[in-house]
Parts: sequence; C-alpha cells; structure tokens
Amino acid sequence: MNYRPALNNIPPVVKNLIIVNVLFFLATKIMGQAGTDFYELFGLYFPASSKFMLHQLFTHMFMHGSIGHIFFNMFALYMFGRVLESVWGPKRFLTFYLVTGLGAAALHLLVIFIQYRSAIAQISPEQLSYFKELAMQGKYIPNSPSETLTMVLSTPTVGASGAVFGILLGFGMLFPNTQLMLLFPPIPIKAKYFVIGYGALELYLGISQPGSNVAHFAHLGGMLFGYFMIRHWRKNTNHFY
Repeated sequence: MNYRPALNNIPPVVKNLIIVNVLFFLATKIMGQAGTDFYELFGLYFPASSKFMLHQLFTHMFMHGSIGHIFFNMFALYMFGRVLESVWGPKRFLTFYLVTGLGAAALHLLVIFIQYRSAIAQISPEQLSYFKELAMQGKYIPNSPSETLTMVLSTPTVGASGAVFGILLGFGMLFPNTQLMLLFPPIPIKAKYFVIGYGALELYLGISQPGSNVAHFAHLGGMLFGYFMIRHWRKNTNHFY
C-alpha cells in the first residue's frame, strides 16, 4: 500500500490543531516584541520552579521555538494525523492527540525529576538555596550541580512533538506495511520499520545526550502512551478500524 495524501479535504481536528498552533506561534513572536514572554507563560516548567503553572501541562503543546520546529511538527501532523482522524473520527483522534501529548509531558517530567533529585543529593541545603536563586536568574556555576538545577528550573519545554510522535506510532500500528519515502536518504521504508527505528534513535539520544535541548524522552512518552491507548482500544472494541 502506498499512501499519497491529497492537499485538500483536511479533517476538522487536524485543520484546527494546525490553525491553533500557528496562531500561538504568531502571537508568541508578536507579543515577544511587545515585552510579553509567552514561553514563560505557556511553556512547561518543572513543578519545583517558581514559574510553573498548572495550565502549562496543556498549553506547552501549542508552543514552538522556531519556524523549523513548528513546520516539521505541523507537516507530520498533516501527513499522518489526517489519516488517523479519517479512520477514527474527530473525537477519538482528538482524545488520542491530547493523551499522547500529556503522556509525553509526564515521562519528560519524570526524567527531569530524576535529574533534579540527583543534583540536589550532591549539595547542602545552603547551596541548594543559593543555586536556586542563580537558576531563577538563568545563571549557574559550570560543571557543577548548579548547571543541572538551572537547566531544570529555568528552561521551559515547548512543542507538539510528543503528540506528533504518538501520531507517528499510531500510523505505524494501523498501517505497518505502508511504504514511506524518506528524505535523507531518499529511500522507501515500511512504516513499522520507520517507527521502530525512530523510537530506538530517540531512546539512544535520550540516554547519550541528557543535557540536550531536545526532549527525547517526551517523544518516547508520546509513542509509549499512544501504544498503550491503541492496545486498549483494540482489546475493548470489536471493530477498531
């Protein structure tokens, strides 16, 4: 089976998700020039940070750091999400999108919590208070637990990538033998092998590059929650698709 999407007839949830993400991105840039930092308001901070707010668990999924970031996420949402929405319908697809996005945030925060606990275990209570003050100013002492604390407490997580990776996983499970054409290198590959390879790569990068600006474990979280959702639906539905 070869899948070649048409450019018209975008399902309503995918279309509206793309619109909302683009509006958030434009508002972030416009308001940033006016002195209002949307990343600080709507990006996801670690709960121990003074900048954390509960709504960020949801709003961070609509924030993006650059044109390239939002373009590739929205392109993947269009390419694969429109197929899943056509199969599942709007309600189930939106549920899947939100749950995988929140699941991605949950796994990411768990990994950050482990890093946070590891850092504070190496310092005294007096140092912790001082290092937290530095972190709130975006400063740190290089090559020390202070650097980890600053990364954890003052860096927001943004992007729809967790939900998008969930969608990629969903596509691979529903249409495992569909041929996808890679850009680099330009070779065809079955969806199931693409998903497995991408997941393995994210796991490797997450372990080997713990201080990376890319939330690799959030991507894995989206795939993990997507997998269990689909398994649950298949188990409890006679006609899943």
